[in-house]
Amino acid sequence: MLYEISSTTLVEWSRWQFAMTAIYHYMFVPLTLGLSFLLAVMETMWVRTGKEEWLHATKFWMKLFAINFAIGIATGLILEFQFGSNWSNYSWFVGDIFGAPLAIEGLFAFFLEATFFAVMFLGWNKVSKKFHLFSTWMVFLGANISALWILVANAWMQNPVGTEFNPLTARNEMDNFWEVLFSPTAMNKFFHTVTSAYTLSACFVVGVSAWFILKKRNLEFARKSILLGSVFGILSILATIFTGDTSAQDVTHTQPMKLAAMEGLNEGGNGVGLTVIGFLAEDPSLPSTRMKTTRYGIAIPKLLSFMSYRDPDAYVPGIQNILDGYTSYEGITYPSIEQRMANGNKAIEALTSYKQAIQEQNQEKADSSLQILKENYGDIGYGYLESPYDAIPPVPLVFYSFRIMVGLGMLFVALFILSWWYAKKRKFDKFKFIPYLAIICVPLAYIASQCGWIVAEVGRQPWIIQDLMPVNVAITRIASGWVVTTFWMFAILFTLLLIAEIGIMFSQIKKGPKETL
Repeated sequence: MLYEISSTTLVEWSRWQFAMTAIYHYMFVPLTLGLSFLLAVMETMWVRTGKEEWLHATKFWMKLFAINFAIGIATGLILEFQFGSNWSNYSWFVGDIFGAPLAIEGLFAFFLEATFFAVMFLGWNKVSKKFHLFSTWMVFLGANISALWILVANAWMQNPVGTEFNPLTARNEMDNFWEVLFSPTAMNKFFHTVTSAYTLSACFVVGVSAWFILKKRNLEFARKSILLGSVFGILSILATIFTGDTSAQDVTHTQPMKLAAMEGLNEGGNGVGLTVIGFLAEDPSLPSTRMKTTRYGIAIPKLLSFMSYRDPDAYVPGIQNILDGYTSYEGITYPSIEQRMANGNKAIEALTSYKQAIQEQNQEKADSSLQILKENYGDIGYGYLESPYDAIPPVPLVFYSFRIMVGLGMLFVALFILSWWYAKKRKFDKFKFIPYLAIICVPLAYIASQCGWIVAEVGRQPWIIQDLMPVNVAITRIASGWVVTTFWMFAILFTLLLIAEIGIMFSQIKKGPKETL
């Protein structure tokens, strides 16, 4: 049965620990997803043309891939262990919904990736060219399939579909696997995440290659790597922009509060504009400090309405509208947060009553309680909120993270176009700002990637499962001191791993490829 943890310290430290480990882990994942594809392309060029230059390029980038891959596995294992150690109530409540995708990811995708990685990295001159190439493509496929199942599980937390709640066990059980897998939220999240990862990988390849240009080393290798990375980057960032647009439409329907936080929109309306550049400030007249207002900004008129519903005059609710209750563009009426809290309390009481009735073998009472539970289950999570304002996420963090992500995305479009032109025209003695820009964009790509996850995860707070379970109900009843201790242990360990990876990466980059192309 669901229960609430009263210790604020335990909740906050558990959240910080998970956030810290997730941030560190996702520093390594995007490069694995995108660089594996570029490795496969380079090795394909070697097998098809027989040119040794492509072989040396493949082996150079493969070393960097292997370093990143190994540390990504270490951080990922610790991240998954936390579901059982710090979030056991959540793990119980999600039942087989969360476990099934992760099990498939572990048993199929991860072992596919890991098995062929061994052949790819250690199998040079031990297996045939074609089988080695096949192994490289399988690493790419395995990495992306692994990402698919993890993102399907995450998407279900954002939009729980395809499940049935079992009141006897207080667990959600999957009743439609395909609905969970192919929900619009899952597909949007997968394609937007992997294409943004490809963009980061392209920035990495272009940036590292630009360093060789500035050092006047391995110029032909760097030129071809920039050409390949730029083309891959242009395609990836355009796909990221497109999938970001479709993701925004999905958020409009499934998480309107997140959309309002992304825009810093307190009062909605028809024909709402999108703030391109803006600053948030507290308004003393607002009823909660969680609510902010955009005091200064440049907005594109009616763009948010158009992005949300493909209608420039469509109604988009703001934070206050969601708190008070509103009627959506489609004509659906949503109750106020206070009413949803009342519905949630009814659901919680009905669940307790149902369990008691089953124990007492009172079928009439059980049927009545079950009916009330079913009618109000969609709002059960609201019953654990103390105030309607608890349903508002940290608006400034979401608002600014969204704009940093989008702004850097536009910068990457310019980078890939300029880099392609720079390498194509061999302008190595001119326009030195382009390779410098490419190097700067490597850390900026990681910042943009992290901002995207901040928008996705912080934007849905207070929910660990949208509308069904707030974070303060999901944690394990353990001493907060243990969480604090492990937080600092993991922070130190992950920081050392990151420093080690950066050091080894720099060492390998300085060595360069075996031969100049």
